[in-house]
Amino acid sequence: MFTYMVDIANRMSEQLDVIVAYSTRKQTPKDFQKYFNETVKLVEVKNFTRNINPIKDMKAIFEVKKLIKQEKPDIVHMHSSKAGAIGRLAISEKQAKLFYTPHSYAFCKKDESNLKIHFYKLIEKILGLRKCTTIACSKGEYEEALQITKNSLYINNGIDLEDMEQAIYGQTERPMDRSHLKICTVGRIGYQKNPMLFNKIAEMFPDMQFTWIGDGNLREILKSPNIKVLGWCDRTTALQHLYQNDIFILPSLWEGLPITLLEAMYLKKICIVSNVMGNRDVIENGKNGFVCKKQEEYYQLIEKIKNAEVDYLKIKDKARQTIVTNYNMEQIAKQYLEIYEKGDDCY
Repeated sequence: MFTYMVDIANRMSEQLDVIVAYSTRKQTPKDFQKYFNETVKLVEVKNFTRNINPIKDMKAIFEVKKLIKQEKPDIVHMHSSKAGAIGRLAISEKQAKLFYTPHSYAFCKKDESNLKIHFYKLIEKILGLRKCTTIACSKGEYEEALQITKNSLYINNGIDLEDMEQAIYGQTERPMDRSHLKICTVGRIGYQKNPMLFNKIAEMFPDMQFTWIGDGNLREILKSPNIKVLGWCDRTTALQHLYQNDIFILPSLWEGLPITLLEAMYLKKICIVSNVMGNRDVIENGKNGFVCKKQEEYYQLIEKIKNAEVDYLKIKDKARQTIVTNYNMEQIAKQYLEIYEKGDDCY
């Protein structure tokens, strides 16, 4: 989410006055301000929390109300389910044109009770009655959005290709050694990213090097001795580490549309992902990557790559072309601007 917000805010700031109302998490870079253009105004919402907290949520609503009154924006775009709830409760459609991108609805999470899932969906349906356009970040999320409100459309997440090139400038890609494949993933070591399965896959290939670029509360699950956990690092460093791997695995239990997958595809990594919304919206199985439903399928695919039983060069080239054609931030920013311009007439 952080990378996406930086890229879209910086692109938009070339034509609009952009204000980013934010809160931070443990994985947020300490010097996060430097990632944004100087023209982007940053305002902290101090009481914004990821989880439901009635007292802090009410305070956050009043913080947002105050911000809207001070800045008088023409457009407000809310990113994430929590921000979408806070924003739609705090802001009237008379004050600004409202847009909302869930980046994976809270009711799609697999680590919540059925009661909470039903509660999250009920809240979305109630707030979906507001005069607000939902802009889903993938085709799969768009299909979910239509169950909530007809005022929905979708624009794919994207990445800034110029930034990608700058991040790996001067780096020499490691030639692929099929007898010693290097396999990695990127993200928070939490339930969503399925470190349980990542560890099992690593155990099946004890002679291969596995790397997790990131950190999180489930780090202790990664017990296989051939797994290296790098911890959190800045984006450039993370991309350079990713660039030196052969295979990118994303066994997530749910997704919106993962930026790390787009980055891996652009860097021409062989991508093997779980069969969930977001992942399967980007990956055409067997063409620009692979989609797996079971643990055995990951094993079989890695064995085939190891034994040169798949045309991985063609797959890597197709992966990069997919990003250049469909997930280029420059094009995506233009789509957003067109929708902002249309406002109420965009659906």
